[in-house]
Amino acid sequence: MSNVVSLGLPRRPSLAERQAVLLGNFARNRRKLDDVFWLKENAEVLNVLASSGAMLPDDALEPYRRIYDGLEERLRFFPQYYRFLLSICLDLEDLGIGKSKGAALCRWAVKAGLVEAELSDLQRAEAQRLLNRRGAGIEDKPLRARLRSFMDRSETFALPNKKAAYELTHIVFYLSDYGLNDPQIGEDAIVSLEFAGLLAYLDQDVDLLAETCVAMRFAGRRTSPIWEDWIAAQMGGFTLSARASGQADAYHEYLVTSWWALFADRPSFPGTPQAAGLHIARNAAGRSPLRAMSECMFHLGPARSSDWGRMRQAMSDAIGAEGEDILTGAEQSSERFDAFFEGFSRADM
Repeated sequence: MSNVVSLGLPRRPSLAERQAVLLGNFARNRRKLDDVFWLKENAEVLNVLASSGAMLPDDALEPYRRIYDGLEERLRFFPQYYRFLLSICLDLEDLGIGKSKGAALCRWAVKAGLVEAELSDLQRAEAQRLLNRRGAGIEDKPLRARLRSFMDRSETFALPNKKAAYELTHIVFYLSDYGLNDPQIGEDAIVSLEFAGLLAYLDQDVDLLAETCVAMRFAGRRTSPIWEDWIAAQMGGFTLSARASGQADAYHEYLVTSWWALFADRPSFPGTPQAAGLHIARNAAGRSPLRAMSECMFHLGPARSSDWGRMRQAMSDAIGAEGEDILTGAEQSSERFDAFFEGFSRADM
């Protein structure tokens, strides 16, 4: 007679099973197909999975079958969304749906001159990366030179400017084809990434810091364990529920931190999603000292200095005990903190 007692505990779904449920929710439950935010969200989740080499169950992509089958008509009628549509198409093919449609759509986009409608270098770089995935891109050396010039100006990234920091990380994504190639960026661009990461850490911005850590890995560099341990700790604050969505939630932070975790060999996609719907909430991070630091420097006026050793006590007085812990972590995370502060201080301006 057996003495083994079954506790009847539910089995936690595997990573692939959780990813499949997430895909079903993004495809069907969060937004309507004619909402441009449906395109944005689904392009992002598919890109995260395709670029990290996800191995999905056979039926995981079935919710996208109808959108894939109708991509030609949708692209002809909505050419203004061609980057979203091409990204969705190519990632679906790389994950297992179809084979040759993406190449034909890329050729059509080139023939229609859709890239010529882009004014932003970043959007042109994204478009070139998409077209190059199916051999339809045309090398644009002046564009690459401008992108590299932007990356190499590290003083840009010593100042709070999230738009510039996100553009920096995405340039690395595009030049490296999301980690498949060496982006061949120089030391100045590495400094820029490190400065952007310091600002993100000081601001307690887990989304931007995770992107920065991924970009550093794509550039062949490792980032501070202090940053990565903090991201991993923040991932414990996500809560998944089946509450009806359609409004802003923490989905992007959830996807980007899970994406980082896949490259960092950390647990990813925390929580267990339900098939009936998906709303992602997140506990707020600690209070950021960045604003108090910036305001302190501004109000010091001519008395501010670019010498971190001279300004350290003034910063401590301005940010309080919680901010002090974060500031200390930032100092310890980078050998370039003094150089970063020299730019952040704006003392020489």
